[in-house]
Amino acid sequence: MVMDARTGEVLHSQNADARLHPASLTKMLTLYIAFQAIRNGEITLDTPVRISSHASSEPPSKLGLQTGQKIRFRYLIRAAAVKSANDAATAIGEALEGSEAAFARRMNRTAQAIGMTRSTFKNAHGLTEEGHLSTARDMTLLGRHLLFDFPEYYNLFGRESTDAGMREVNNTNRRFLANYKGADGIKTGYTRAAGFNLVASAVRGNERIIATVFGGRSTSARNAKVAELLDLGFRRAPSNATTKAPAAPVYAAATHDGTAGKVIRLQTAVVKSLRPKLRPGTAPAAVALASAEPSSKAASIAMSAVIEATVTEVQEETVRNAGIGRAAQAASQPQVVTRVSTSGGRHWGINVGRYTSHYRAERVLLQTALNEMSTLDGSLRKVVKKPTGFDANFLGLTRETADLACRRLQARNQTCFMIGPSG
Repeated sequence: MVMDARTGEVLHSQNADARLHPASLTKMLTLYIAFQAIRNGEITLDTPVRISSHASSEPPSKLGLQTGQKIRFRYLIRAAAVKSANDAATAIGEALEGSEAAFARRMNRTAQAIGMTRSTFKNAHGLTEEGHLSTARDMTLLGRHLLFDFPEYYNLFGRESTDAGMREVNNTNRRFLANYKGADGIKTGYTRAAGFNLVASAVRGNERIIATVFGGRSTSARNAKVAELLDLGFRRAPSNATTKAPAAPVYAAATHDGTAGKVIRLQTAVVKSLRPKLRPGTAPAAVALASAEPSSKAASIAMSAVIEATVTEVQEETVRNAGIGRAAQAASQPQVVTRVSTSGGRHWGINVGRYTSHYRAERVLLQTALNEMSTLDGSLRKVVKKPTGFDANFLGLTRETADLACRRLQARNQTCFMIGPSG
């Protein structure tokens, strides 16, 4: 498959919809989800991740992670992107979803949201597994989304080597990067069942082409074929085409609850405010989202940056290998709340999910508050511990505002139900 990355136009295809073993091209999706998780406040680049025995036992290619070891999330990303480390990919999945099976379900939701209609995933690394299949078209589409949706991280795929925390690792694609003019990514893949796979992107002047090959006989044969396809793409692509970015997919994170909608009757409401409101006429400063390393291609993601900075203020908390914070620490941490009035019928609230830790619930509240400012401004963010988890609630709303907020959030596929006033 050959695609003009600027427009999404397919310039050449042959058997592009055949379902084949993607091998480590799978890690493109694993990394896409990791980037989404960082942007949406699920985890940070510097979150320590504890390595499970399952992750450490993955076969090569691997970083050499040890069971029980802690390593920052940024190094797992680098190892998966550059070294194509299977243990790092599994650790990423477990950090975000708690298990390989749960992460695979998230991979499939994300793939569908992107438009990868003929792909199914069973693991985070791409080692051969029955039913774990993709196509050249789907992987080309995924490569284009990585380029446009996460330009601040795309430079990872073009590094000849990188610091992966434990050691310096070399890029599995370094031969092609060095030998093809303009090549700057993206990902190799090899297993015995798959053969030699590659999704590659190159830029020359105003033109950028993505080419994908499945089933090469060797590294050199695959690289030669990809070079031929990229050359074809540059010949066929118009010199001056208007760039049209693909539509960003719906965020396909798990809800981590399973609760049905119900009314919860509240007895008390916190009114103390530990965080002053902004002065009139001022706006929050945009804080640059921490990339794996500085990049000239870094995009300004103001909203994500505000989420990241606010979460850091609220709670400097480590995340276990299941991707959740230590709930025990939450009790000793100050709660960020907004002053509310209980007058004027503001006795209603909304619940935006039940989560496995105080940390996750707090993260969702912060993200939701920033994404839905128009209806939730002035409400109280409160995490309530329940026997089966931690409820993320907004309190101090009128019935009309609570109803409107829920309808707006549900329209974006976010869990929400109204909380009625007490007795």
